[in-house]
This record gives sequence, C-alpha cells and structure tokens, in this order.
Amino acid sequence: MMEQIRNTIRILLVDDHALFRESVARVLAAEPDLEIEHCGSIREALPLLAQQRFHLVLLDHDLGSERASQFLPAARQSGFEGRVLVVTAWVSDTEGRRLMRQGASGIFLKEGPLSQLIESIRTVAGGGTWMDRSFAPSEEAAIVESAPAPVFNERQRKVLRFVLEGLSNKEIAWQLQISESYVKAILQSLFQKTGVRTRGQLVRVAFEQYEDQL
Repeated sequence: MMEQIRNTIRILLVDDHALFRESVARVLAAEPDLEIEHCGSIREALPLLAQQRFHLVLLDHDLGSERASQFLPAARQSGFEGRVLVVTAWVSDTEGRRLMRQGASGIFLKEGPLSQLIESIRTVAGGGTWMDRSFAPSEEAAIVESAPAPVFNERQRKVLRFVLEGLSNKEIAWQLQISESYVKAILQSLFQKTGVRTRGQLVRVAFEQYEDQL
C-alpha cells in the first residue's frame, strides 16, 4: 500500500471545456496510479499549485483568453516544480517548439486515444518527453528553428488584417479591388509562410506570433 502511495502521480488538468476535462478526469481517476483534479483556467490553476503538490499538469494550449505560454512562466514563479504536458486540439510547429523551450515536457493532440494519453502521462511523469508524431522530425525542426520568422509583404499584411476583421474573400477582393482568386492565392501564401492549414489557425497564429507585423 505504501509503495502504491509513493508511486501515485498527482495530476492537475487545466482545460476550459468542462465536458472534456470531466470526462478525461473520470477515466484517469480509474487508473490505480493516477490522482487527478481539474479546473478551467490558469487563474484557477495557480492557487491550486501553490496549495497542493502536483507532479504533472495537463495543460490545454487554447484557454479562451489565456494561452499555455502564459501559464509556464507563472507556474515556475509560483514555485511549481513538476512537469507540464500540453494537451491540445492543435498547435503549430513553431508554437510547439516555443512551449518546449519554455519548459513543457511534451505535446499530446486530443485526437489521440485515451490509452495513449495515459501512456504519455506516465512517460512525462517518469522524466521523459512526449511529442505527437505530427510534429516535424528533429532535424527538420532544427532547420526551421534556425530560420528567421517569415516577413509579410504589404499585400499579404492587408489581406491578413481583413481576415482578422472577419471579412470574406469576396469582401476582401472588393476592398483591395483585386479578384477573388487573387485573394485566395495570397491566403495560400500566408498559410505556407505561417505553417497553418485553415483560416481559424491563421487568425490564432497571427495574434500569437506576428502581431508586430499587423
């Protein structure tokens, strides 16, 4: 019994989707070596970390008005010495590497099975790291990491600003007096430069990483 207590992994799950965190917490709590608490924001998480000892934080990347990158320095400053596994629906390669540099021990995508999440928890809690297979191989990542951040030309910046305002391709074309197909081509170039696949991801990455170019 004492051996089981010593080997128990105490987890704090931070996710703003109540259904997701309650469902995951229920599954994880059924594992004999896992104890879990959960909350919906960084604001709620920091006092819990100050009051209790957790070995691992499962941290969503997108917490509405909060981001995982805000949690990591704040948690260390408050004295948290455990490990952090980012559990998210999506994160760009660039942002993923940024989180790892800040001190995250791994990234798990929510599309993965619960059995794999449990495996990743034990791996990270045991001192290892976990990176989802969708991320670039380490050699490629090193090349991307050393490359300068993409610089947008004036036309790309204008289109990006209109996208952030919520305008459709047709409305952007009218504003810039160019064809709709040209707008689509500019959007594709923005997707390639930022490493995203959808309009929603482009908006998120623009605010997180390229605000200085807007």
